[in-house]
Amino acid sequence: MLSKICSAAVCGLDAQLIEVEVDASYGLRRFEVVGLPDKSVQEAKERVGAAIESAGFKSPHREPVKVLVSLAPADLKKEGTLYDLPIALGYLLANKKTRFDPAGKIFLGELALDGRLRPARGAVCFAIACREKGIKEIILPEENAAEAALIGGVRAIGVKTLAQAIGYLEGSISVAPAIARTEAAGNSGSGGLFDMIAGQESAKRALEIVGGGGHNLSMWGPPGTGKTLLAKTLPEIIPPLSFEESLEVTKIYSVCGLLAGGSLIAQRPFRAPHHTASEAALIGGGNPPRPGEITLAHRGVLFLDEFPEFHRDALEALRQPIEEGAINVLRARHAMSLPARFMLILASNPCPCGNFGNPEKPCVCSPSQIRMYRKKLSGPLMDRIDLFINVPAVKYEKLVQNTPHESLGEKMRERVAQCRAVQAARYGKERTNAEMGIAQIKEFCRLDDDSEQLLKAAVNSAKISARGYHRVLKVSRTIADLDGKKDIAQNHVSEALSYRPPELI
Repeated sequence: MLSKICSAAVCGLDAQLIEVEVDASYGLRRFEVVGLPDKSVQEAKERVGAAIESAGFKSPHREPVKVLVSLAPADLKKEGTLYDLPIALGYLLANKKTRFDPAGKIFLGELALDGRLRPARGAVCFAIACREKGIKEIILPEENAAEAALIGGVRAIGVKTLAQAIGYLEGSISVAPAIARTEAAGNSGSGGLFDMIAGQESAKRALEIVGGGGHNLSMWGPPGTGKTLLAKTLPEIIPPLSFEESLEVTKIYSVCGLLAGGSLIAQRPFRAPHHTASEAALIGGGNPPRPGEITLAHRGVLFLDEFPEFHRDALEALRQPIEEGAINVLRARHAMSLPARFMLILASNPCPCGNFGNPEKPCVCSPSQIRMYRKKLSGPLMDRIDLFINVPAVKYEKLVQNTPHESLGEKMRERVAQCRAVQAARYGKERTNAEMGIAQIKEFCRLDDDSEQLLKAAVNSAKISARGYHRVLKVSRTIADLDGKKDIAQNHVSEALSYRPPELI
């Protein structure tokens, strides 16, 4: 007898429905899986056999039965262990060991040998696919049910074992649909960590601009001056994710198996990969391709500490995602586009030993070492950074200064939130000044005569490229928004130019 059960596969960040057809007929004992299965799918027959026996049924390996499992579409590579549950149920249905109607449901989950269901990745993506295809119910491991329940209009039934799944489908037991957890945590709101940073007023101002407009920032300075701590405080002063952004980020983390607690992610991501990370780990890759750090940092912050220590090819691979907000990963058999709209924060020392230009400590690096160290940030990549700041050593008086009574971090959060609100009203969607296109720059970044003359002198000096010119305008627009001004003034452009590196001014 032939049975058909619906399952799903993850393709990038989306799910595609998979039809699991099982034919069970008496004959020579055989269990075969077709439809481009990988090794883990082929091994499902052993897990399924043991799980079926643990559920109280006779294993197909102990009966004179020929079992053929077809996973359609047959031209799509099937990977992972998600198909264990639908294969087991399909076999029992085809062999008339159980009776239920599989229509309007999808099934997924890995089976342990004792019949337990192990958690899977991508439950949010599967639930979204169900809603788009009009499927009302998804049956999956209990640990993933809360994730799937985040998507309205889909009943997420979490089961612990194969036997429980069969009992629910036959109607002998009842399982309540999972309820989505809505207590997603947002930003702390206290600004406490930000207020603990001693001094560095110019760096804090730069962070306010970065947070207000979603810009990229490069910091350099001697070791121990607070560059890493400054970067970590950036998500603290940015408003929490909107619902649409939160669902987008939650979907990414669900696919990667990093979603904890089964609730929406409201805190903006902060990713800080190690400098030994490869190009594939940073931008995504593999076969099939998997999201990298830039996708995990989507709508948040990607912090590259000691970025000159990163591989040159990994740094250069950031150029296209910074510009387009997405990364196109192409492989021989796979092609996908992954979102990568992040704020890039770079931190480095002035030289390998960190003491170049320090009047207190002599630099022990040779000129060639300093030159090679600084060449890691190429001209094209540098042109995509909006603000450059120096983070100097902090004097003792600043270190022992008492924390002010009023929270500077809280005030900054309020100004950044107002700045983001102005941009949302201006563009009519979740968009920042850093994402403006050429047409929007011409519409919203008009300059008065004094500002235009100031910027004209900088461009005619051949030290600012066309891309750099547009980035100065974007930063000027953000500074004006933070200042509560509708028009860009000369002081806004002047401050934006001050954040260009000295060699580019």
